[in-house]
Amino acid sequence: MTNYEVGSSVLSIAFLQEIIQSGRSIALSTAATDRITKCRAYLDEKLSRTEDPIYGINTGFGYLQNVKVDADKLTQLQHNLLLSHACGTGQEVPKPIVKLMLLLKIQSLSYGHSAVALTTVQRLIDFYNHDILPVVYTQGSLGASGDLAPLAHLAIPLIGEGEVWYKAQKISTQELYQQLGWKPLTLQSKEGLALINGTQFMSAYGVNCLLQAKRLLAWADAVAAIAIDAFNCRIDPFLSLSHVIRPHQGQLQTAENIRKWLEGSELIAQRDKQTQDPYSFRCVPQVHGASKDSIAYIQSVFETEINAVTDNPNVFPDEDLIISAGNFHGQPLALTLDFLCMALAEIGSISERRTFQLISGTRGLPPFLVKEAGLNSGLMITQYTAASIASENKQLCTPASVDSIVSSNGQEDHVSMGANAATKCLRVVENVERILAIELITATQALDLRRPLKSSPQIEALSNDFRKVVSFNDADRLLANDIKSAVQFIAKGQPN
Repeated sequence: MTNYEVGSSVLSIAFLQEIIQSGRSIALSTAATDRITKCRAYLDEKLSRTEDPIYGINTGFGYLQNVKVDADKLTQLQHNLLLSHACGTGQEVPKPIVKLMLLLKIQSLSYGHSAVALTTVQRLIDFYNHDILPVVYTQGSLGASGDLAPLAHLAIPLIGEGEVWYKAQKISTQELYQQLGWKPLTLQSKEGLALINGTQFMSAYGVNCLLQAKRLLAWADAVAAIAIDAFNCRIDPFLSLSHVIRPHQGQLQTAENIRKWLEGSELIAQRDKQTQDPYSFRCVPQVHGASKDSIAYIQSVFETEINAVTDNPNVFPDEDLIISAGNFHGQPLALTLDFLCMALAEIGSISERRTFQLISGTRGLPPFLVKEAGLNSGLMITQYTAASIASENKQLCTPASVDSIVSSNGQEDHVSMGANAATKCLRVVENVERILAIELITATQALDLRRPLKSSPQIEALSNDFRKVVSFNDADRLLANDIKSAVQFIAKGQPN
């Protein structure tokens, strides 16, 4: 298997997924190596012939921008910067997201506008390839000036500080270096700032959430199809004629998916049905489809971001310019992460409604989908659980991006709060997975109660696979175990 050569091609979400799932190592492309080397040499030459203040390179940071730092202290300046900014707190960032942060930081540095040393980028690559994952915390970033605190925690192992996960153990970086025979790096001018400026915390969370969102949307269609059949719904709302006259791409795709899942079902082919079904069944193409279209837009924003330079200042060797600007500002990500929360929360919201309908004791199904209802409560409280999670998602959909708070003594007076949008978005993703797991339990239970009639071959095959991990509910039992097993079943991958 060949390495991914960073800086040799445009990253897409799909390509990132392939890199992650295949476990490919990474290396710098020749072009990226040349760009990095050229930019570093330019800055060294620039500093040798000028004593003019250049923000973040020979000055303090933020409100301290006007404090000039002597040339012999520039290395100490970068060292101090990492230590002072590594003040994150809260829970640890999940390891897969930390690994994405490393990859996305390397990608951003590969364009040759950050003036880092080649040895610094190579050490980050070594971390990635050896699965050395710095301990990073979820709280501390305002989503402007970049993800300063999280990225500082990502970077401090370069200078021998902080903690890392290595071979399933959390150890000090000092212990890691002793094991591997490595030495801490001595950062040069600008390097610390290049490492902690950027949007890689927000971006990594966003990429992770998008990858999971695609899986969950596939499950949402599959589980909805089971529920539609189990609730004895009509096929009419999924016929193509209604959708081609309102041709939103996601709506068209969802209607087609539902038709494919239901193809060959004895249940869907029954006559003498009610004239129409509740919205949570009938409007699946419109609701699921809107979320899919939203996610397609969100993905386009993130694919721009992960192929961008987001630190500050930006160095342009060919133009002999060092520009202090604002590419670290996370507003594009903050807005779309909030949007992703809403798009996914709606998938959970409509799923919970289908669960509610399935246990309602209508359409020939017993109350709460259990024999001897009364003696048994059946799946009554699974709907409570789904409802509580759906309600929590509504609270998490309060946008972070409309908030801002002044920092750095007024120098950084508008921030994106994209980091908060990112961490709550992951919570929404996890919540939607649980709601869909509960609907899967409910829908397959209802389906089994329709026997001897069968659903489509595709749905029957999926249901049979599910029955290997969650059996039919004959009488009350510990349902938390069923929910856990159903979540694990959905987490394995997309439905076949």
